[in-house]
Amino acid sequence: MPNYRRLYISGACYFFTLVTHQRTPILNKHALPHLKASLLSASMRMPFRIPAIVVLPDHLHCLWSLPSGDVDYSRRWQFIKASFTRRIKRADENISLPIWQKRYWEHLIRDEEDFQRHLDYIHFNPVKHGYAIRPIDYPWSSFRSHVGRGYYPVDWGSAEPANVNGLDFE
Repeated sequence: MPNYRRLYISGACYFFTLVTHQRTPILNKHALPHLKASLLSASMRMPFRIPAIVVLPDHLHCLWSLPSGDVDYSRRWQFIKASFTRRIKRADENISLPIWQKRYWEHLIRDEEDFQRHLDYIHFNPVKHGYAIRPIDYPWSSFRSHVGRGYYPVDWGSAEPANVNGLDFE
């Protein structure tokens, strides 16, 4: 196994992919309030911003911006995963453990072009996986809020954007 090193840059923006254990499709409409509560609880304890997120049945992608002077996204993810597991287990005793894969994918966003590419990847992901015809049709994504702020037209993503063609962060 390669010796993987994570990059910790103060105040940086990161792209993350988290996958459920054995790709179990647990991230459904019943689980989403628990995930949202876990993310909110973590951000209140250890502030960070989520510029974009998409939650699919067996994985999620998101962008995080950390505060200046802070590099500890690992502790945040540890807290979120543990909090979500506790919450979902309390809500449904029949949920099998573990919930999450042990590791997650992280990528340091290097510039505006890299940010835009990952933002587009996040928002196109439900279309890529066949959960929607267009990003606007998928309810568990930040795409609609970006449309509301004028960052995307409503019909964006009906075809795969050129800047995400061939990318695979699963």
